[in-house]
Amino acid sequence: MEKPDEKIAFGGSCHWCTEAIFQSLIGVKVVEQGFVATNTGLEDFSEAVIVHFNPEEISLKVLIEIHLRTHSSTVMHSRRNLYRSAVYTFSANQESEAKAILKNLQSGFSKQIITQVFPFGAFKRSRQEILDYYYSNPQKPFCKNNIDPKLKFLLKEFADVTDKERLQHLNENY
Repeated sequence: MEKPDEKIAFGGSCHWCTEAIFQSLIGVKVVEQGFVATNTGLEDFSEAVIVHFNPEEISLKVLIEIHLRTHSSTVMHSRRNLYRSAVYTFSANQESEAKAILKNLQSGFSKQIITQVFPFGAFKRSRQEILDYYYSNPQKPFCKNNIDPKLKFLLKEFADVTDKERLQHLNENY
């Protein structure tokens, strides 16, 4: 019997970048772009995406590792209130799994990972005209300069879970 799809939310960089990254993965069914708040006293909303995925096609570990490697997950900068480096979980089991995954992945980083795990609190969807931003506007300068390099990184480092057909427009051989 096939497992039902799961969901997890990620924040850390511009939600246009984060949305495009997760939309480009095999096993990811839906990516909701917007703003997430947690219910732990950080009620402020931060740019994030909710990722609906099939755990039989892509694991939570791989999703978290991709998230860590495609944003500044070791840098505490002045805009962290808007771009909170976070994994937002939807259950206690998922929360403990995400914390264990982060702990295990730390050895692959030379600096301390600042990404935190929070229980999901609330979501506000982005306005309609900026949803699916990258795939609606791949030629825009922001996409070329900021998102394309992250997607090329995916093709190189996570080729086994990257939707190469969806990214064929990058015209690179990986």
